[in-house]
Amino acid sequence: MLQLERNLLSMALLSALALSATTARAQDTARTDATDTADVTTADATNLDVVQVTGIRAGIERAIDTKRDSTSIVEAVSAEDIGKLPDISIAESLARLPGLSAQRVAGRAQVISVRGLSPDFATTLLNGREVVSTGDNRSVEFDQYPSELMSGATVYKTPDAGLIGQGLSGTIDMQTVRPLNFADRVVSISGRYQENSLDSAANADADGNRFNVSYIDQFADNTIGLSLGYSHIELPTQENQVGLYEPWQAVGDGWRPGVPAGTFYSDGIKALRRTGESKRDAYMATLQFRPSNTWTSTLDLFHTEASQTDTANQFEVNLSGYNGGYTPGLNITDLVVNDNDSMTGGVASGVYPLVRGMYNDREDTIDAFGWNNEFNVGFARIVADVSYSKADRAETNLENNLQLAPMPQLDSVGLEYRNNGFSQIRPGLDYSNPDALFLTNTIYGSGYGKTPRVEDELKSAKLVLSLPAPEKLGWLSNIDVGFNYADRQKDKRQPEGNILLGAQGDSTVASDLQYDPVNLGFAGIGYIPAWNVPAAVARYMVFEPTEDLSYLVPKKWTVDEEIITGYIRADIDTEWGSVPVRGNFGVQFQNVDQRSSSAYWDPSQPAGSNAIPFEDGKNYTDVLPSMNLAFLFAHDQTLRVAAAKQVARPRVDQMRASFEFGVDSATGKPGASGGNPQLDPWEANAFDISYEKYFGGKGYVAAAYFYKDLKTYIYTQTRDGYDFSDVLGDYVPQPGPDGVILPVQPTGNFTAPYNGEGGTLQGLELSASIPFDLFSDALEGFGIQASASFTDSDIEILDPESASSVGSGPISLPGLSDEVYNLTAYFERGGFEARVSQRKRSDFIGEIGNFNGNRTLRYVVGEDVTDAQVSYTFGSGALEGLGLIAQVSNLTNSPYQTYAESKDRPLEYIEWGRTWLVGFSYKF
Repeated sequence: MLQLERNLLSMALLSALALSATTARAQDTARTDATDTADVTTADATNLDVVQVTGIRAGIERAIDTKRDSTSIVEAVSAEDIGKLPDISIAESLARLPGLSAQRVAGRAQVISVRGLSPDFATTLLNGREVVSTGDNRSVEFDQYPSELMSGATVYKTPDAGLIGQGLSGTIDMQTVRPLNFADRVVSISGRYQENSLDSAANADADGNRFNVSYIDQFADNTIGLSLGYSHIELPTQENQVGLYEPWQAVGDGWRPGVPAGTFYSDGIKALRRTGESKRDAYMATLQFRPSNTWTSTLDLFHTEASQTDTANQFEVNLSGYNGGYTPGLNITDLVVNDNDSMTGGVASGVYPLVRGMYNDREDTIDAFGWNNEFNVGFARIVADVSYSKADRAETNLENNLQLAPMPQLDSVGLEYRNNGFSQIRPGLDYSNPDALFLTNTIYGSGYGKTPRVEDELKSAKLVLSLPAPEKLGWLSNIDVGFNYADRQKDKRQPEGNILLGAQGDSTVASDLQYDPVNLGFAGIGYIPAWNVPAAVARYMVFEPTEDLSYLVPKKWTVDEEIITGYIRADIDTEWGSVPVRGNFGVQFQNVDQRSSSAYWDPSQPAGSNAIPFEDGKNYTDVLPSMNLAFLFAHDQTLRVAAAKQVARPRVDQMRASFEFGVDSATGKPGASGGNPQLDPWEANAFDISYEKYFGGKGYVAAAYFYKDLKTYIYTQTRDGYDFSDVLGDYVPQPGPDGVILPVQPTGNFTAPYNGEGGTLQGLELSASIPFDLFSDALEGFGIQASASFTDSDIEILDPESASSVGSGPISLPGLSDEVYNLTAYFERGGFEARVSQRKRSDFIGEIGNFNGNRTLRYVVGEDVTDAQVSYTFGSGALEGLGLIAQVSNLTNSPYQTYAESKDRPLEYIEWGRTWLVGFSYKF
């Protein structure tokens, strides 16, 4: 059952809802009945064609207009001025909306969860068109979209039949500006310098910069509009981290000398300092042509190039006894165990620590093109839209390992595990001298590397016919009939392999490749060497990545989707009694043809022909009815009710045809694990109700309840009886342990994602945007935006792939925080603006990529991130249009923490520091 925590924010929001009833008449004297409300709303919608900018309040009020005028339940963010969204990417802006939360990667908000469901359940659009992603899945990494190039974003929490590419949890539509919505030319530039609070290293500065320029103009008597935008950003990567190996496990008797049976124990610990730089250059262009009221043509172009290069220098201790076979072996003394049978400290002797250098270089490119034409022919409106988007990701991941020589140099290391801070590692030997550490064949080998590649391509075309409803159906305004075709292909490959020592053998890293040492004092270690990892690989080592080994063949795959969507939607505009009612109802049909091709490894075949091509897929049709109703009551009050059947396409990586295959020669039984191209989508029946009270166009309070009944959920299962006939045609049976060749059975176990049992998800969302001059003119300029979301689910899933991180039992939904809070307090008057924003979420299960490049789930400690900004814009004189700004992100240096099952078994503790920014903006 849904529980509401009685904290100050939630109580304040509930009080605001109650207060709205007593202040309604005073604030709505110009709107004395529901008819007046409808008339004013229509007028406001017409006036949106002229964009006026006046600061923070302008952005808030435009977002309120979007929310109020929509027939669906939506949330919106709008720029207070072109290029003026204050965040590094659109992700931070979205994360402040009611019911939305962000997961940080490298210190930046990157992926968005809507209503407690993981990013897998949401779809992202750019100007109404679905876009590709650079990840292995279909969820968009929002930090690749600069906030400066966006005019805003709308989050559809309830769908309608005409919303193409709709998600199950929500649909996020990012928008760029429409130049013909502006009355005059606008040129805007801004620049910012920023610095990270963590100390810099010689190979990476702690400072960065941002620059953007936007140009909007109209020509030929306002029949042609052009907008151009460019955004550049350079961000320092600064990270301190301590991490423990997973899984934490209850050891058996004598497994780890000195550790009693039943004690929960981690087999290793590491501390690292990561430094580097992220760059992003993004370009936006929109060309509009409106020669008459009968034809509008809009061409959108978007391009972004993002790169991230960083080096992590790491001290690592293996605590499993795996130290290369040197004696004496591992022994734990001075052991400290807490009441939960978890090891929290001790001294590990007989261990052989190593110093590791890890290098990552990632290049992402996204291109998006869209051409929309709208024709008004008589009473009919025709919309034709074509679009294309493509994403490319190329990575190089390298590591090489150093140990003290001559071998072995066994050490005694003091350990102290902390669940709310950096765990401590205190070695007994000195690891700061680069001349004493050798590139060598350590306990983990000399090194390893990977070069992943992802390509995602999406083509689509849409045609919509809108007709006025027949007069006898006077309660309807118009009827839309639409068709959309989408063709998407995603390719993944991941060459990798060992990085081997060259002919020179063991070697130290030359001084010309050394960076200044990095300080791991935060973890109790002190200084360790840092060096140019790719240069060391090139000089001393051999790296020849391949895709042709047995465990690498399944990592190359292609997924193709062809989706044909048709819909019919009727718009409602009527009165029930004296209450105006707007909305829509309709049905959407989706026909999906999904295919995947890959290969599996057949060890029984001759060398060179072990990789066997394999392809699989299915075709299915979904019928998705939906309804949205908005009841417009007196005093600017709106009650919304929505119901729909919703689906979300399966994860792309779960649909891969690749699998690892083998036959147990002792039994003749085959088995495999991999993807499943025959997955059905996630499916849910949804109901929403929302009450909204508006104070003109200045503020609002709202309360919304949602309920989703998930009919199916996709998670990894092992099923017996899988028919392997298609892959056994060429298999040659092998002798068993006793030399007898058994016939191969046709069926066996297959571990893969399957559609399993679902469950229910429900939540309550409270939100408010209140300018304080509603209460007193003396408070003009002050205001708050606040929201609180409470979500509850009875869905329990089993995910064997992540059992090492989240335990072997049922887990809750990934991405689900029971509570999410957002609060922004602002002041704006006379050109002066200030705001403080806080976003907070409770613990959740997050999704990360591990070293193998596979999806891994981990418990993440709830985050509390605070940002602040102050600025002044000159309104007259020689400096008119000039704005000065100071800003700080992650003001409290909020850490990122993960753990295994319980918080006294920490996994990662990471700090990215706070970021200070100063800058300017100028509009003319």
